[in-house]
Amino acid sequence: MTANAISIQSRQLGKSGPGVFPLGLGCMGMSDFYGAHDDAESIRTIHHALERGLNLLDTADIYGPHTNEALVGRAIAGRRGQVVLATKFGLVRDPANPATRGVNGRPDYVRASCEASLKRLGTDHIDLYYLHRVDPAVPIEETVGAMADLVKAGKVRWLGLSEASAATLERAHQVHPITALQSEYSLWTRDADEDGILATCARLGIGFVPYSPLGRGFLTGAIRSPEDFAEDDFRRTNPRFTGENFARNLALVDKVRALAADKGCTPAQLALAWVLARGPQVVPIPGTRRIANLDDNLGALAVRLDAQDLADIDAVFPAGAAAGTRYAPQVMALLAG
Repeated sequence: MTANAISIQSRQLGKSGPGVFPLGLGCMGMSDFYGAHDDAESIRTIHHALERGLNLLDTADIYGPHTNEALVGRAIAGRRGQVVLATKFGLVRDPANPATRGVNGRPDYVRASCEASLKRLGTDHIDLYYLHRVDPAVPIEETVGAMADLVKAGKVRWLGLSEASAATLERAHQVHPITALQSEYSLWTRDADEDGILATCARLGIGFVPYSPLGRGFLTGAIRSPEDFAEDDFRRTNPRFTGENFARNLALVDKVRALAADKGCTPAQLALAWVLARGPQVVPIPGTRRIANLDDNLGALAVRLDAQDLADIDAVFPAGAAAGTRYAPQVMALLAG
């Protein structure tokens, strides 16, 4: 840890998993989905994150596809020992129609995906290997069994699932210990509270890694109009960012902005502090390409929310308040894991 690093107590993922900084860094937007990107800027941001003490970097083979893993690999070259490296497999893009998604959890695909990711990342092992989405055509026991073989081979250290149900998580955990579950979770996406995921993780000793803890940027308060998005930004077609839903959600965010002002922090810091307060096993991974945003996110670690603060937040932004589903229908269909 360098002189610029923050001295913060780490959080442990899983009963025997890695100790990590309380915030990770989601790297997806450095290569995909959110408009134009600058690899040099992204690499500087990753290096800055490591210098500040963040050690959990999150990517996936579908981001790009493939280019985000290669970017992360370049960024961590010579710094591998500083990183808890997480990547994912199982979501598949149709080359003829990149907007189309498929799922593949077959054992042969597990092995092939791992080998390809290792090459792109420039490493001989992946610290945390996630199944990105559960394949309904393959029993979870078969998929996780193949993932466990990668652990035995020394190519993977710990296993994770993403967007799996509590029942699937239980079944997977019986095959091999699951270290982390990664699912969307934030003030405006609280499915993990409602479907028992957080409770199941706590009972089984599994870390919970929320992605999009800032509501894909909406909860920062910086997005004021759909025109703020680039033409190729997927949020232009996301239900929560379109039409009447946008206006309704913006009104919610403005209430968060007011609470944050009273608290003396930014809206992003308040939203992240709320997620961090959900439990010691929770490690959110807000994504950003920019150092300034990363530093703003780190400020959340200094925000302390007491019972009254949490009640005030729930009063203005209760569970289920967000307008619109979190994905388009064809992508929502992949969440029934």
